[in-house]
Amino acid sequence: MTDMTSNIATLKTELTQMVEQATDLAALDAARVAALGKNGRITALMKNLGTMTPDERKETGAALNVLKDEIADLIARQDAALKKQAMDQKLAAETIDITLSPRPERKGHIHPISQTMDEIAAIFADMGFVINEGPDIEDDFHNFTALNFPPGHPAREMHDTFYLPDDPDAAGEAAKKLLRTHTSTVQVRTMMKQKPPIRMIVMGRTYRSDYDMTHTPMFHQCEGLVIDKSINMGHLKGCLLDFVRAYFNIDDLPLRFRPSFFPFTEPSAEVDIGCSRKDGGLKIGAGDSWLEIGGCGMVHPNVLKNCGIDPDEYQGFAFGMGIERMAMLKYGIPDLRTFFESDVRWLEHYGFDPLNRPNRATD
Repeated sequence: MTDMTSNIATLKTELTQMVEQATDLAALDAARVAALGKNGRITALMKNLGTMTPDERKETGAALNVLKDEIADLIARQDAALKKQAMDQKLAAETIDITLSPRPERKGHIHPISQTMDEIAAIFADMGFVINEGPDIEDDFHNFTALNFPPGHPAREMHDTFYLPDDPDAAGEAAKKLLRTHTSTVQVRTMMKQKPPIRMIVMGRTYRSDYDMTHTPMFHQCEGLVIDKSINMGHLKGCLLDFVRAYFNIDDLPLRFRPSFFPFTEPSAEVDIGCSRKDGGLKIGAGDSWLEIGGCGMVHPNVLKNCGIDPDEYQGFAFGMGIERMAMLKYGIPDLRTFFESDVRWLEHYGFDPLNRPNRATD
């Protein structure tokens, strides 16, 4: 090994140690200048190449170029490592915890309205009813005229019904838009597009301008309709008797019809179930009192005509009830407004475990 080769090896060791010992970017830049700068140690050796013989210059020049590349590569790696270290330290020093504190774990619950709708649907499905749906935004014809509501009927007034701007692309009664005041509109749509026999129920939101302990501007209704050639009030009472006994799970629950009036049925009746009001409480079942749960009747001939069904050939019955009211009676909920207040505490109390709730399979 020549003296120059030995010197280059020693220089490599010294420069490598200097670069590796640089603990920050400033120290590394000083090492770079000391090795590769204008007056650096490698640069100084290269300036001496002109004083050497051709063979020495060739050998020494090649060795210095290798050393220069190795030190430059080492400096680049050390630079990347120090920059990453500096960034990590900066991030650690400037970190802000924007997460919220842990919340108490809450288990989801089935809302009493959803539970009640599922129970009602299962009972009527066992009786052969199908479930139909319709739009919440209706027109005057489907909501009033087809159901035999005469002009000037109180239900048509602004203080009872939520009206929307008229549809400029429609004419006549179809242009007058509103939020449906009952789910009977779905019965109309079913009769207009389906020939009898018909056996259907509908459950959904309805809207009326009213708000107190037993009324809200939006609530849910369940209505049923049966149309055939030999339907009578006996069929209606038997259907509802089977329903209330299954829903309240009381085999001997009494039911009665009380004469009433609805524009879309004739004759019409209020539906009452037996109950007891002893000691200021309410208990569903046999007792000395009655409790109204809905309305019913035979479909009015005018409604059948308006829907394109011949009343001389077909007749049928219809019934309706408030879903919130049915839930309140079965599950002891005192105030209708609480159904819509989105209070998690209320839902935890009155809601149902998704994996362990009442159903027709386990009752």
